Amino acid sequence: MALFSRRKNSDSDDVSADRPEGVIEPGEQPVAPAPAESEAPVPQVTISTSSFRGVGAPADAAPVTDSTPPVAARPSARQPGPMEAPAPRESIPGVQDNVLLAMALAEITGSAEPPQLLNVARQLLQGHVFLRVKGDARALVAEGKDLPLAIATRGEEQLVLAYSSGQALSQAVEADGDRDTSAMGQPVMAMINHALSGPVAGVVLDHSSGDARAVLPTALLERMVSEADPELRIKTALSEPRTDATASTVVEAILAGAPLWIAVAQPEEGGPVGVAESRTATGERFLEVFSHPLELLALGRGDQAVPLQKEQLAKAIVGDDGLTGLLVDPAGPWIRVSRDDLGGLLALAE
Repeated sequence: MALFSRRKNSDSDDVSADRPEGVIEPGEQPVAPAPAESEAPVPQVTISTSSFRGVGAPADAAPVTDSTPPVAARPSARQPGPMEAPAPRESIPGVQDNVLLAMALAEITGSAEPPQLLNVARQLLQGHVFLRVKGDARALVAEGKDLPLAIATRGEEQLVLAYSSGQALSQAVEADGDRDTSAMGQPVMAMINHALSGPVAGVVLDHSSGDARAVLPTALLERMVSEADPELRIKTALSEPRTDATASTVVEAILAGAPLWIAVAQPEEGGPVGVAESRTATGERFLEVFSHPLELLALGRGDQAVPLQKEQLAKAIVGDDGLTGLLVDPAGPWIRVSRDDLGGLLALAE
């Protein structure tokens, strides 16, 4: 049974209605996906002790613990976020917000900048979003009927409306006055795949939330899905409440084939290729790995994302006794995984 159908809403759902000045809209300043880092010519990379930029700490910094945040080595780069995701939140009782997505959207002021949109896109790849359905969603499902989703229109374009929180939903209802709707939570990959299955121009997130909204065009959504773990295992593990089992969950995801990338750069033409590491104040070295290229691009360091097989990762760690472990998704939520947690992975190098 198809869960979704599309409809054109009234004019009040037009993404141009009462929008703040400068908000990026389709057809005005379309947001193209960032240049594909893996599409540029890349030399064959053998991971070694060579490092560059990455994240580091000054020699006189305070002692480092597992929860001490990494620091961006360049002031122009995005500072990493907290290690752990914020506690679950219900801005409306009974509706659990996607807090990380809501926080990324809240960073937008005025016209959304490409780095802000990349940050929104990466934080979209975990958890759930809410969709608006005309009528009672539960009753329609019980009757075996398709669900008519709310769609924003601009000219001939249609965009799927999705929301990060109960507050964003409430703002949308207040803006258009259509109270004959219900909310339906959906995993983000289900929502994105639905948007890509039909003739829509993209997705609008929190469209009635003033500046704190974003338009992600189809081209970016396609790129997101093509390079994502369909199950979003690492990102999901890091976005959930942290437990003693989180590190092993991340390692199990890697062993099960969750895609990984490393950050590389060639500072000088013809010079050696460097692989980004994180170094703590006490000298511990962690190889940076990323669950999606967006996790690297959102840092704004200008590094190139190169895919990494788990066997390559195992050989790199086994071949360098000085590596303490891995720093996974440095932009946050992040985790440091020590060699002691990587036993199953390191066995692949034997």
